[in-house]
Amino acid sequence: MMAADQTVHGVPPSLSAKVVGSFAYLTVRDRLPTILTKVIDTIHRNKNKFFEEYGEEGIQAEKQTIGLLSKMRNELQTDKPVIPLTDSLQDAECWNQYLQKHQEPHGDQESVSWFKSPWLYVECYMYRRIHEALWLNPPISDYDVFNEGKTQSFFESQQAVMTICTHLEGVNSNIENLSKNQLFEHFDKLLQVSLWGNKCDLSISAGQDNSQKTSPIDSLDSLQPLILVNDSNRVWSTLISAQTHARSEKTTVRVDIVLDNAGFELVTDLVLADFLVSSGLAHEVHFHGKSIPWFVSDVTAHDFQWTIQQTMAANHKCMSKIGYQWKSHLKDGVWSYHDHPFWTQPHEFCDMAADAPDLYANLQGADLVLFKGDLNYRKLVGDRDWDHTVGFGTALQGFGPAPLCSLRTLKANVQVGLQPGQAEKLTSLEPDWMTCGKYAVIQFYSSKAEQKD
Repeated sequence: MMAADQTVHGVPPSLSAKVVGSFAYLTVRDRLPTILTKVIDTIHRNKNKFFEEYGEEGIQAEKQTIGLLSKMRNELQTDKPVIPLTDSLQDAECWNQYLQKHQEPHGDQESVSWFKSPWLYVECYMYRRIHEALWLNPPISDYDVFNEGKTQSFFESQQAVMTICTHLEGVNSNIENLSKNQLFEHFDKLLQVSLWGNKCDLSISAGQDNSQKTSPIDSLDSLQPLILVNDSNRVWSTLISAQTHARSEKTTVRVDIVLDNAGFELVTDLVLADFLVSSGLAHEVHFHGKSIPWFVSDVTAHDFQWTIQQTMAANHKCMSKIGYQWKSHLKDGVWSYHDHPFWTQPHEFCDMAADAPDLYANLQGADLVLFKGDLNYRKLVGDRDWDHTVGFGTALQGFGPAPLCSLRTLKANVQVGLQPGQAEKLTSLEPDWMTCGKYAVIQFYSSKAEQKD
């Protein structure tokens, strides 16, 4: 549904770069062109590599890709209309239909432009156009322009990765003897580590170094007051209920994690998933990543496998041991990695049941779905100008395939589910509290839960 300028049926308008000076405006005006320039520079810097691998054909592909990307950068900066995709990839038609749907209420193509359209849409569209520019230019179609940054982020976080793997190994070695309360304490700690791992987002820093130099484990107490909504008790209760039900019905507990960033954040997600399985809180974990390079640092299938391989190969006893454990979880089917075109489309998640019914049905098989990061949160609540006190369940607009929880550090100006006066107090202390990455939420919703959101 195309967001109108006015609130429709109680649903507020989409955030947009139309509002001069807003975070969406500054993102489209400054951050997106910076990311595009870095992409162009990366491709140009690898010209010799393309020549070595593909000869003259590689050089031509590099030139033509840069030409297409430079053209898009110009379109963006001069607020030109959004244009249809011209590649023949499986999701191109879906993207073009989405564009048509946005054009129809206005009756003209000019109205759907970079600054006038919903911010969520044009930002997703930029990354899809980057993919198109490469795909149209074989033999470099499969080149991941963001790979260097993701790899660098992982290696620069090594100390933090070693610390967290050593911590996990210590927990796992004594897991049989833990009381329920001790188990909760470890769960709560690792849930928060996964939450703060989300600070490492290269799309927010426009690709600048954003690695984790120290482990957040030692800082959790000092970070606690920065968690604006903390529903970890409700997440725990959901897992315990699922475990009890699974025992009586002789079924299994499944947790899904919809991933965000590669690098340190992915390691924190794998550590949490390992704990869930080792403790018996879950019997299987399904990871959901992106099918194409996305938002600078998002996890692809290659990043997922590469991270586990690097952990196995580490010259650090605990890290290597944990890496082999992760490999065996995959081999045994306890862990599985999935991707779906819907995750790299511009739709709000309330559209999933209609536009990706197979994915929605798949998520219904989970006992709990963890959504990592800012982009997932924006899609969960539609990236709209909600009042901060609106309930999380209301803002989901009917989306609820299973009990779900958002683990997110705030880097975009949308946040719901706060107490009356909480946002005003934050604004008076820190005007950019929604976008500075300092604050976080562990926000839970279940349509089955009797408690009000």
